[in-house]
Amino acid sequence: MMAVNNQKTRKILVLLVLAILSASFGCQSTRAPARPLIGITSVYSLDEKKGTTTVDFAYVKAVTETGGVPLILPTIYEEEILRQYVDLLDGLVLVGGDDIPPSAYGQQPHETVKIMPTQRYNFERNLISIWWARGKPLLGICLGMQFTNVVAGGSLIQDIPSQVGTKVKHRGYHNVTIEPKSSLAKILGAEQAYVYSNHHQAVKDLGRDLKIIARSEDGVAEAMERTDGKFGLFVQWHPEAGDDVEQRNAIYGALVRACAHSK
Repeated sequence: MMAVNNQKTRKILVLLVLAILSASFGCQSTRAPARPLIGITSVYSLDEKKGTTTVDFAYVKAVTETGGVPLILPTIYEEEILRQYVDLLDGLVLVGGDDIPPSAYGQQPHETVKIMPTQRYNFERNLISIWWARGKPLLGICLGMQFTNVVAGGSLIQDIPSQVGTKVKHRGYHNVTIEPKSSLAKILGAEQAYVYSNHHQAVKDLGRDLKIIARSEDGVAEAMERTDGKFGLFVQWHPEAGDDVEQRNAIYGALVRACAHSK
């Protein structure tokens, strides 16, 4: 009688273990993987009464529609907060805005320069530096491309119309030529692109571990990438603001996929 009871007890225990394992692993196998959490920097503005943090919703839409979860980052310059951002986020989008202080790359300001508030400069400079060191996926748009280049030790053309010329209108649509073997050529599946931009500055001397991979007809750098094997794509135009939905989805989608693969 004791042997029978022991046998039944063992069977019950085995069934309980199998049930627990099924609940722990079987349910997880049917759950969709978490979407990557993508940080989006913001534009800080200061008037006499208060500061405001804003971001064009086109960035949010581009991240959301390509499979990411957008999180807008206010310009709070505290190292502990910066490091928590970097720990928490899977990817980062650096957005456009006013100009970087030319003193950051050893130049006096051109008369056309509109310098961003110090609060944004300090926040974003340190965020880029910490993020770069961690090697997490990064997409820089317009100012985001310029800012990354400066943090990496490069410099800028302060005013394209007066220092390069007006052959290409960099506030509007124009063509760019892409390096054939670059990450951008693979992402877009093309060596030419018709892009929408809105800027008067551009990369001049290139920072460390970066490579120019696209130029406009006047020779201005239009895109660059990291050269150390980490996902870092930077474009001088605004794919989220243009009419080419396929181009937007390809570029932002590449960031989201890189985040998913790096988990």
